[in-house]
Amino acid sequence: MRQVLAGPGAANGGIVLTCEMRAGHGQAAAWTEGSNVKFSISISLERFDPNSDMRTVAAQALELVQIAEQGGFEIAWTPEHHTIEFTIAPNPFTILSHWAALTKTIRLGTAVVVAPYWHPIRVAGEAALCDVLSNGRLEFGIGRGAYQFEFDRMAGGIAQTEGGAFMREMLPILKALWQGDYEHRGRYWSFPLATAVPKPVQKPHPPIWVAARDANTFDWAIKQGTNIQATPLSRPNSEVEALGKRLRQALAANPRQPRPRFLMLRRTCVYEDPDEWFTPVRASIEYGRHFENLFKNIGVVRNGFPEPVDVALIANRNEYEPTFIRENMMFGTPEEVIRKIEFYGSCGVDNYCYGASFGLPFDVQRRSLQLFIARVMPHFRDPDTAARVCSEGAGDVAGAKA
Repeated sequence: MRQVLAGPGAANGGIVLTCEMRAGHGQAAAWTEGSNVKFSISISLERFDPNSDMRTVAAQALELVQIAEQGGFEIAWTPEHHTIEFTIAPNPFTILSHWAALTKTIRLGTAVVVAPYWHPIRVAGEAALCDVLSNGRLEFGIGRGAYQFEFDRMAGGIAQTEGGAFMREMLPILKALWQGDYEHRGRYWSFPLATAVPKPVQKPHPPIWVAARDANTFDWAIKQGTNIQATPLSRPNSEVEALGKRLRQALAANPRQPRPRFLMLRRTCVYEDPDEWFTPVRASIEYGRHFENLFKNIGVVRNGFPEPVDVALIANRNEYEPTFIRENMMFGTPEEVIRKIEFYGSCGVDNYCYGASFGLPFDVQRRSLQLFIARVMPHFRDPDTAARVCSEGAGDVAGAKA
């Protein structure tokens, strides 16, 4: 099937959307761990228009979290970012504490705290207080950071690639501070005897997740005994296989360490009609053009809004072809999405993270999440639960469609 539609901005650095569906890479892979997959969701507060009311943005993000909780998601994650409107999270603990007050069971995670932007004593206290306010629901994710644009403003202009060294020094400090008095003399931080106040509810500390893509970070995370968050970014599904291989290699190199939980994040949109592919593919392209601006520091940011980069200037512009996006993002009908998640499971993923925030209209975000809950998640539950949830979820989706 081949379709051609004019995408927005086609005359200004965008592209014409032409899509011809093929069998996606790896979609026929044997399914080996399906019953073990749990689900989390990544939600950002995002604005692409200065006329968008920030209070509405916050309310819509909360609504998605509450839908996810009711639908059985295990964790809701939010990032940390600064001075950019398309992902608003100057303090993820503030956002999570707000969500905690208006939810009951869903766990709440940072994805991620950016180590170079913080002092360890502040991180330890903020995280512990969030764990208290959420009644022990915090999942603590830490990473090195992504955008050079932010490093130039938040970390004294150091190279983004140096962020990993900050993370490696910070994490052992946090573990010590959560236990009691600790004095530190290190490369990036030094301080006299101190402790985290308050202490976290969860003992010895909240579950820890490390954002990892390269082999060295996988190995370090395994040695630290943490869980792992990963993303193939906008790359093909072969990247999912590569990340799974890095996990297996790290485990083989550390045979005495337990297997961590392994989360994989991907932009996600579920729709009933296969011809609805255009909306998420278009949104993904436009979002990616903003992302490339910040990730590679190759564009202009005005009043917090990154200008979209011309696709012709992007080295990996093949990843912006509509067919490529449709096949490799978690886009599709419920049946197509189930097959894709099964492939992730065959690569060792035990927590699939639904990437909700990439510029979709809110009604599309909500509808997609409802479909995912009603038509995708039951496949990964036991048969009795699946039958019940399918029956209940079908009514919810029908109501949402009316």
